[in-house]
Amino acid sequence: MQIRRILELGGLFLALGCGDAASDEGFTPAGGGSSLGGASASGGSGGALPSGGSGGAGNFGGGGLPSGGSGGAPGGGAGQAGGGGSGGAGAATGCLPMPACNGALPNVGPKRSWKDTIGSTLITATGFDNHRGRDLVLLENEEQWVIGKFAYGVIDKDLKGEEVDIWLNRDCGANWEKLGTAITTPKDGTHPTVYGVTDSGGRADFKNPGPEKPGGGGHPPPPGGAGGLEGGGPYNQGVPPDTHYFVTDVDGTLTTKETEEYSALLTASVSDSNTDAPAALSLLAARGYRPMYLTARPEFLVGRTREFIKKHGYPLGVVRTTTGLGALGSAAVGFKRPEVDGMTGKGLFVDYGFGNTDSDAEAFFLGNIQPASHRIMYQYTDGTHGSRRIEAYTELLGEFAALTNLCP
Repeated sequence: MQIRRILELGGLFLALGCGDAASDEGFTPAGGGSSLGGASASGGSGGALPSGGSGGAGNFGGGGLPSGGSGGAPGGGAGQAGGGGSGGAGAATGCLPMPACNGALPNVGPKRSWKDTIGSTLITATGFDNHRGRDLVLLENEEQWVIGKFAYGVIDKDLKGEEVDIWLNRDCGANWEKLGTAITTPKDGTHPTVYGVTDSGGRADFKNPGPEKPGGGGHPPPPGGAGGLEGGGPYNQGVPPDTHYFVTDVDGTLTTKETEEYSALLTASVSDSNTDAPAALSLLAARGYRPMYLTARPEFLVGRTREFIKKHGYPLGVVRTTTGLGALGSAAVGFKRPEVDGMTGKGLFVDYGFGNTDSDAEAFFLGNIQPASHRIMYQYTDGTHGSRRIEAYTELLGEFAALTNLCP
């Protein structure tokens, strides 16, 4: 699912998009075809390199047709034809990353004036925009919501009572449709709690009205369908109940110091990453374990967390922060353990947990991430719950490279 923000001087617009139910979006690595899967599942078109794309695999158990993708045409020359589609099994082989869905934005029409001309003008003048959304992992039968917050400046001042337009883009293509308009909440508690997020003001919560939910046919977006709001989130992942995840803390676990983000904020820089951490987690993701970045940071840092992930080449995934001003110690356990329980409680697997403190070790132990060797603590000895200590992520590269691919 793609959520994108368009800022115009007189108003705010949110644009929402996701994949089509009739296909699993393909991706174009070097020479690879777009590999659209579906009911008929013909092969994807060839990429920029001479080798053509593989034929698409059938979706939801339907066999792919044997027609291969057409070859690429670099420098005007015809490329080789792609391989035939896989038959019978249904799902595409390999574990695919989430697409960026970063195509052209819709024409949203003329600018509209603020509903509160004086108040909203003053709020937007307080500083940079700090808009963000709440990432969700949804099963087929769960309601689809866009959960957003609009705020400005270092004081995170809420934008209240203003319109936010919701747009839908199917298939990550060129066509957009407007689903509706939300109003940012004027005060705390205007909206009921949605998926554990209480209304703290400035919220633009929008329930997809259906019957055609993003993804089509009442289904969430197909696995792999995702994108992002400029400045940070949200990503709504639609997954089957047997999907595998790993969860990882960020500060001190992926960053080089527990408190590094504070100094990075002051210098307007991005925190440094521990050596080989991106490579290790990317290997897990390539084997079929989806990432969840589970950090007790304040909610307003979700955008900077995404920036850190992108800059250092971590695999794209769900980012879950607290919904308030952050948590430490037992409060961090109280945040992280229910997040893990919420995943496993609806049939998802959380196979690995990465941390660097006693609160991480306790949360992952209480969340029943097993075996203990899969609760991996970076340069921290867990003398209570028996988690595994590593000195460097380099230690994990060979182990993760040798893992069996979970994808069919």
